[in-house]
Amino acid sequence: MSDPTDKKPFTAEPGQRKVRSFVLRQGRFTPAQQRAFDEQWPRFGLDYTGAPRDFDAAFGRHAPRVLEIGFGNGEALRFAAAQDPSRDIIGIEVHAPGVGRLLNALAADDARNVRLFHHDAVEVLTHEIADASLDEVRIYFPDPWHKKRHNKRRLVNPGFAALLVSKLAPGGRLHLATDWQDYAEQMWDVLDATPGLVNRAGPRGTVPRPEWRPQTHFETRGQKLGHGVWDLLYDTERQGDSGA
Repeated sequence: MSDPTDKKPFTAEPGQRKVRSFVLRQGRFTPAQQRAFDEQWPRFGLDYTGAPRDFDAAFGRHAPRVLEIGFGNGEALRFAAAQDPSRDIIGIEVHAPGVGRLLNALAADDARNVRLFHHDAVEVLTHEIADASLDEVRIYFPDPWHKKRHNKRRLVNPGFAALLVSKLAPGGRLHLATDWQDYAEQMWDVLDATPGLVNRAGPRGTVPRPEWRPQTHFETRGQKLGHGVWDLLYDTERQGDSGA
């Protein structure tokens, strides 16, 4: 396969001017991570094709599906795969060293219920994932783009929220976590106003960290800096729900 570090970021924003929602901070790509791509990608990896994906064929079964967007080094995804083997987990991450690290961990665990994309999440969601096919989407500690002039780069925006709703099945779940209060406020502004989503804790509400989300190193780092942590849990309306 091609060099996993040779990725051009997808850019998508309304209007003529395109603004990146991420930058590729590849960091040090170790020989072990390169071997992981060479040896484990055929087992766990999904090459982006831009066409609808048959996930039953990819996993060899039909099971509830969870999508984690921006899994970082894979701590939470690895934990979830081991704790809940009855569900299939799809991970998306643009940072090659993190993907390589998770590939090695999944091989060590002999995981059977994980497949990974090393690609932009918006493109994967738009072109490879069928509507109403996901039981849950998880977005843990997305880049806060904390400088005000960079807020427009944040992943959670009205267009992206509508895309997520279209991919979640009725009665599905959206779980987000952030350690930036300003980003939590933006998430509430966007998601509480998104048709088809209901905040499980009520408008502008949060929930305690659920048992399915382990405390990650991002969270620990944020707490050391004095940040709070906000878990937001949304349900998609079931067929026949009025939304009232």
